Amino acid sequence: MTPINSGDFNRRGFLKGGVLAAAVPAAGLGAFYFSYGKSEGNPIRVAILGTGDEGSVLLGAINPDYIQVKAIADIRPYNQYRAFHGDNESPAAQKVRAGLMAKYGWKTEYEARKHVKVYADYRDLLEKEKEIEAVIIGLPLHLHAPAAIMAMRRGLHVLTEKLMGHSVANCKEMARTAETCHKHLATGHQRHYNILYHDAVETIKRGILGEVHYIRAQWHRGNRVGSDSWQMPMPSEIKPDDNQAKKLVGELANLKKTLDSARGRDIEPLLKKIAQKEAQIQDAVLTSGGSYNGTNVKSAKDYGYLDTVIGGEYSRPAGEELLRWRLFDRTGGGLMVELGSHQLDAASIFLTAQYQQQTGKTDKIHPLSVLVSMNRNIFGIDREVADHVTAIVEFPAHDYDPKSKVGRKRKICVQYSTINGNGFGGYGEIVYGTKGTLILAKEAESQILKSGGSATKVTSEVAALDTQASGPAQKAVAASGGGPEVSRGYKEELEHWAWCIRVNPKNQNKELQPRCTPKIAMGDAIIALVTNIAPSLGGKVAFKEEWFDPDSDETPEGTKPDLSKYDA
Repeated sequence: MTPINSGDFNRRGFLKGGVLAAAVPAAGLGAFYFSYGKSEGNPIRVAILGTGDEGSVLLGAINPDYIQVKAIADIRPYNQYRAFHGDNESPAAQKVRAGLMAKYGWKTEYEARKHVKVYADYRDLLEKEKEIEAVIIGLPLHLHAPAAIMAMRRGLHVLTEKLMGHSVANCKEMARTAETCHKHLATGHQRHYNILYHDAVETIKRGILGEVHYIRAQWHRGNRVGSDSWQMPMPSEIKPDDNQAKKLVGELANLKKTLDSARGRDIEPLLKKIAQKEAQIQDAVLTSGGSYNGTNVKSAKDYGYLDTVIGGEYSRPAGEELLRWRLFDRTGGGLMVELGSHQLDAASIFLTAQYQQQTGKTDKIHPLSVLVSMNRNIFGIDREVADHVTAIVEFPAHDYDPKSKVGRKRKICVQYSTINGNGFGGYGEIVYGTKGTLILAKEAESQILKSGGSATKVTSEVAALDTQASGPAQKAVAASGGGPEVSRGYKEELEHWAWCIRVNPKNQNKELQPRCTPKIAMGDAIIALVTNIAPSLGGKVAFKEEWFDPDSDETPEGTKPDLSKYDA
């Protein structure tokens, strides 16, 4: 078995030859690779709405040449703290969530707060901040549409973390607002800016794999009861009988005990970890409201989160719905939103690239149907969303003709699974073609195999160091033994968004837009959201083209878009 080698002199060739490293200082790797320019004029003045796990990842990916953070909003003291100090839980966490102080070189939080205003409620920030030009949204999913629409109506450009919206109706409301307000609305599907995935698209376009006819993807995690990364610790004041609440108190006590005997260089990291745990315990203020570091914070109920009792067996306070919003249908979207949307987005990118190459059209292809099995096999009643999802999504081949009586109605199948309880195999995608197979593992490396043989790995010139869902930056490892830093795409998507705002401020030039525009992001959201509701509709759902049209009122959930509800 021999690896496939096209011999083409493409962008990967630049990496391998070391030419790219020489080009980077002029504009940056992302600007060179994805054909946008270096920072134009002054950095975009931005506020970050929501500085939790993903909001802090976006903050950590900011290039200060392009973006200047002027304000943040988060109702959790813990998230306010991490926004400034970064995440000191581990070196890997600190690398990806570096915090404002490290990002802009401020020595203390006191100094940083002279430059960055802090709000609890994002609505207060949008009402009062007159200096900002744009916002980055890292709020829980159910708040994406209200926050984005409010921001755009106030003349601000928006980049929101994925998924675009909590429903297809929400997505259409957001897209229509962006159009009427002439604002850039980008969604954080970072694979659109990931060099590894861009190279995979070029591989498909060059015909190296032959005709792609099947894609298999998975994201398996070992989360189990008592060790669920989505069921994070919270203060006992919010829920006294919660095991994770007891764990938080115990962790803080152990850190302080370790500090008593620490010496030398071990002291500072321990002090940072203790300060972070103490900030996490300050989330207790969300039970009845109060003040944290000069910022007034209301109770979780006052911010719209709900106390819930299920069948008299399980009670969930509003604070738990806030802190663990990914676990509940009203606030989150579960595995398909958080994980599956990324990988089905990648599959859509690959198949669209092939379709465009074969037909000469520029359309993004849409799926035909999805068949879903969805269950909660591992976790209990304290989690609403499924912990196992298996889906088969059918896309049309380039010659698919549903009206033909004699022609072949060829479809391309994408098989996807995402589970908890066993992390074997990790996450990645396998693209099957008539001439070869492309394997993308953990956003980290790729290999191409000739069809019909055993695995022979192709050295990846773009090899990542990350194996986490929201992990640290990648590093390009050229054949010469070095190379520039390469992110998983977060840095590049933020740079390009900021650049588009500067060079196309009224969004009149449709050629100068972020790669994940509202229509593209809505298409990705529809796949994830329809997969979520498919079990309630019999397991298999046929997609309607009207769902993908922002101007159509048709939605899979049956709710019409209604912008009047945002007028208050």
